[in-house]
Amino acid sequence: MGIELTENALRVLEKRYLKKDRKGRVIETPEGLFRRVAHTIAAADEKYAPGMGAGREEVYYRMMSELKFLPNSPTLMNAGTRIKQYSACFVIPVGDSVKKIFGALSAMARIHQSGGGTGFSFSRLRPRDDIVKSTGSAASGPVSFMRIFDQATDVIKQGGRRRGANMGMLRADHPDVIEFIRAKENGSFRNFNLSVSVPDSFMHALDEGADFALKNPRDGRIVKKIPAREIWDLMALMAWKTGDPGVVFIDRINASNPTPEAGTIEATNPCGEQPLLPYESCNLGSINLSRFVLDERSRSTGIDWDGLRDTVQDGVQFLDNVIDASVYPLPEITRITRANRKIGLGMMGLADMLVMLGIPYASDEAVKLGGEVMRFISEEAVKKSSELGKERGNFLNFQGSAWEKKGLKHMRNATVTTVAPTGTISIIAGTSSGIEPLFALSFVRRVLDGSELREVNRAFLETAKREGFYSEGLLREIDAGGGVSRLPGMPGKFKDVFKTALEISPERHVMMQAEFQKYTDNAVSKTINLPEEATPGDVKKIYSLAYRLGCKGITVYRYGSKEQVLARAGQPPACRVCLT
Repeated sequence: MGIELTENALRVLEKRYLKKDRKGRVIETPEGLFRRVAHTIAAADEKYAPGMGAGREEVYYRMMSELKFLPNSPTLMNAGTRIKQYSACFVIPVGDSVKKIFGALSAMARIHQSGGGTGFSFSRLRPRDDIVKSTGSAASGPVSFMRIFDQATDVIKQGGRRRGANMGMLRADHPDVIEFIRAKENGSFRNFNLSVSVPDSFMHALDEGADFALKNPRDGRIVKKIPAREIWDLMALMAWKTGDPGVVFIDRINASNPTPEAGTIEATNPCGEQPLLPYESCNLGSINLSRFVLDERSRSTGIDWDGLRDTVQDGVQFLDNVIDASVYPLPEITRITRANRKIGLGMMGLADMLVMLGIPYASDEAVKLGGEVMRFISEEAVKKSSELGKERGNFLNFQGSAWEKKGLKHMRNATVTTVAPTGTISIIAGTSSGIEPLFALSFVRRVLDGSELREVNRAFLETAKREGFYSEGLLREIDAGGGVSRLPGMPGKFKDVFKTALEISPERHVMMQAEFQKYTDNAVSKTINLPEEATPGDVKKIYSLAYRLGCKGITVYRYGSKEQVLARAGQPPACRVCLT
């Protein structure tokens, strides 16, 4: 029996993932891809338990071919090939010297060539016009050096199959923070997502209406003080205008740093969901929640908790194996990655699961269920990692870690859960991305260097046919764009269930993100969608709400404010930084 793949899934696989010969002809089937990945990753099981590799290979093949679990793109692309690098997320430190800056640039190039994405904090660099003693000249500042990284990314494709993706971060107390916040105002930095690293001291100054000190990172000297409100207002204005910068609450991230003795976290991966130490990497995988709804055909409600438990535990073992199987671009990356063994198990298909259960995304019931699912995944993932720690050995930095302080005696991985955006792997799985609501009932996705993929939500079509309100007129309406409120003949009870991202209040988006963050070791990738008529004041409210509710970071997107990955049908799509 073949794998249930949509036409778009097949297009994505053929374009980006399946093996090709020297003439560019596809020489691998989807079944062959999953078999290649399963065989490669199961080799690590054989190392720890001789004679078990073949059985584990079948487990991994089945959960991928049944589209219940998929690893991040570099694993799918590279497993069993000459490029043996399987992680998606890296953070590279940028030191305050030409040698260190261009060393980071070289590391970025090697990581992008292998299929990974990179995050950087430029906060160590001295500000613009500061004196460079070795030459007697004036420093050009972090934003100018960021341009070099951006230009280099333009000519390097990740793994030869996708555009490079970067995260650029700068602390709110850096003297060049205003220039950084405005960096995308003129359309620059197309290969970067930008985030301001906001400490708690900034939020306190904001609450008190106080000035905030900007300090030269070279010597800690206060350069000047400006109202915290001025920085906050500009962040909101630029995010409203361009979609960047996002906000990362860096002290909150370090408060949950599982290995504080191993270092301080300064940056995240390109989508912000994976905080990492300098030179650290992490591999991710996502469970397709839509595959765990009981009796989908009859639409009886319920979740297959037993099946979900099995997939969580198999997914944790799979991701732990990836760390052993992967060959990393730099020895520094190998050392810290294998010392902490961070993995990030998450999910996709939340919106489809809720639709199948008849639960509106914007409801309290949806938030409650989302939390229950994430808590279940987290608890089972911790149990499995603890078992692996006992069987295979704890991660090297376990002593003094947050896990040891919680009373655990065994833990294989410093982190086990991450909620990623799952862009292309959700296309392969034929489900909604990450924990996002339905973007639209019909939309065009721009991926693969400009290719357009038109998608109509399958659950909506099935429901319309089953409930008797399907018609050609309905299809024309959803192709014209917009949400459910204008659809002819659609019963009212389904309008809440099929509300799309822009029909759901931004506050509800944040509430869902915050609920998932409660049970996630790392962070949660979530876009807070705002309608085109939203104001910068609305952005500030969202930022404040995210901080109050415990989010580790926040990203907003006002529809039409920047080039986009998804466009509602009938509107011209565009492409932005490749994030998956």
